[in-house]
Amino acid sequence: MADANQRTMRAARFDTAARTLTVTEVPVPQPRPGEVRVRVKACGICLSDAHLLDGSLRSPLPMVTPGHESSGVIDEVGVGVPRWQAGQRVAMAGGRPCGRCAKCSNGQPTDCLDFQIMGFHYDGAWAEYVVVPYFVLSSIPDHLPFEQAAILADAVATPYAGLLDSAKLKPAQSVGLWGIGGLGVHAVQIARMMGATPIIAFDTNEAARNRALEFGADVALDPRSPDVRAQVLQHTHGLGLDVAVDLVGANSVLAQAALCLGRYGRVVMVGLSPEQIQLGAGVNFGLRSQTLQGHLGYEKKHLDQLVTLVSTKRLDVSRSVTATMPLEDVAKGVERLVKKEGNPIRLVITP
Repeated sequence: MADANQRTMRAARFDTAARTLTVTEVPVPQPRPGEVRVRVKACGICLSDAHLLDGSLRSPLPMVTPGHESSGVIDEVGVGVPRWQAGQRVAMAGGRPCGRCAKCSNGQPTDCLDFQIMGFHYDGAWAEYVVVPYFVLSSIPDHLPFEQAAILADAVATPYAGLLDSAKLKPAQSVGLWGIGGLGVHAVQIARMMGATPIIAFDTNEAARNRALEFGADVALDPRSPDVRAQVLQHTHGLGLDVAVDLVGANSVLAQAALCLGRYGRVVMVGLSPEQIQLGAGVNFGLRSQTLQGHLGYEKKHLDQLVTLVSTKRLDVSRSVTATMPLEDVAKGVERLVKKEGNPIRLVITP
């Protein structure tokens, strides 16, 4: 076997200036102190990856390897890494604290002011190998497939953290979920696991509405209907929603969600939108003590919790991987996701 420093690997490299994605041979990355190298077994394709490729989201790097929903096997352990060993099966959280801001330097990395996203601020896992800090690793059991473990690290963890921490969803509270795509379908399952009732799903796509019902929603509505608010009030005994979640990232969704809230209701913005926020709820938003909160990602503890929940069958994501594909087809996978060909939940590459 050749020396690790001489080996090359296949990786999908994105040129941020030319906006081109090319699968090419690059040197295998070497772990620095406190880092591990993982042989990637699976990595999801997310809409935020598509937004990177179309220029809606930016990377500060001239060239970057996308991919932030990943799992694999530890290949090499850097100096100073405790406990972790080569050969262990792991999922990887898709980000790391910057280590330099006022919070990080004061011993509060979970409150990092300049959090770095894998595949945007540093190379991700659309590659045969990836290097990550050891503290982003979650051990996964042998019976948990790599494809399912990979999608936990965003498609499941983001709505999980959004509902649990930002929305503070409680048992028997009503919840509305706008957008039943890769995040939304898991939000339905998570809301049901948390005891929410009723769970009202909203999507313009009939297939997505049917899928919401299949995955545990009580009601599925077309948000284009002129009487959406009246329907929500009907299904919540006239009270309105306790929690409304925008999983799309559109101002029109936020405005409609706000109008469907009950007193003390919370709107949580999980989908990212460049649009100016205008709720359209008027003075009632204040009079009814309602709130709007943005939400980004998740913490490492959420990934650990989800590995436990899925591996012990409290949460089932076995239907979430619509298809797997080789690394060379990643661009086709992005196009399929954007165009919603086959109404995919998650597409996963297997380098």
